Amino acid sequence: MVVCTGSIAFDYILTFKGRFKDHILLDKTHMLNLSFLVDDLQKRRGGVAGNYAYNLALLGYPAAVLATAGSDAAEYRDWLIAQGVDCRGLRLLDGEISATGFTTTDLDDNQLTGYYGGAMWRAGMLGLDDGPADIDAVIIGPNDPKAMQRLVRECRERRIPFVFDPAHQLPMMEGAEVTEGIDGAWIVIGNDYELELIQQRTGRDMKGLLDLAEMVVTTLGRHGSRITGRDGSVDIPPAPAEREADPTGAGDAYRAGLVAGLLRGMDLATAGRVASLAATYAVEQVGTIEHAYTHEEFSARCRKCFDVDVAATLWVG
Repeated sequence: MVVCTGSIAFDYILTFKGRFKDHILLDKTHMLNLSFLVDDLQKRRGGVAGNYAYNLALLGYPAAVLATAGSDAAEYRDWLIAQGVDCRGLRLLDGEISATGFTTTDLDDNQLTGYYGGAMWRAGMLGLDDGPADIDAVIIGPNDPKAMQRLVRECRERRIPFVFDPAHQLPMMEGAEVTEGIDGAWIVIGNDYELELIQQRTGRDMKGLLDLAEMVVTTLGRHGSRITGRDGSVDIPPAPAEREADPTGAGDAYRAGLVAGLLRGMDLATAGRVASLAATYAVEQVGTIEHAYTHEEFSARCRKCFDVDVAATLWVG
């Protein structure tokens, strides 16, 4: 079982049929005031904990959610359960509103995002004992910093492999907090901007990060990803998309694919390709967890994209 932590949220996804760079005056950034007329607005279920768990369930790996949400997420919880996700660790809090994200995407897939934490800020009340007992790994996603710190500490004390994925919480974290999250991690992951910020905050280069963590994964959008371990790096190509509808949630799908592949015993190159394809499925739909596929469809597309057969390894149990 993979325990997925972070937010259970609702996402408002706005599409801007222009480019942010065309509306930013470089000599006026000290008084930035931008307004965009968007062409589309979608409300979707989201939040990293739900995203990780849904994608793991699609890939046939048992997943559980450990998170706090508002009472407005009751239908979302029931939907996750129907997808096969263990929700005994999901606490719905009366009088609270679930975390909410507002993301605007331009034609270059650049994104501007604002988050309201809501019930997520009470996630520090939960520890690993509040979820399932049989844990293979924990994904520690962006969350209340106190919750992230608690989960890192508990994973380290119990020698449970954990993925440290601070993402948009990085600006709220001090260097010492980031270093603490990396120390003992199985995987540290972020996009190239986030990894640069992690290195700045910790004062550690890639080798320094690998002194603390087993591997560091850098996602590069449509350019693929790079998995770096103590024995070297593996470059992972992107899986071609049939259409690019919305990049929101692709990173969470990638993380689920990578964890599922590695826990099934795949090597880095193969697990990375599973992750890449999982991310592409998310890109092809508006919303973070609106995509779906069968085991047969995923395996066939993996063969088509990468000439790799994952059927016998990924779909077990």
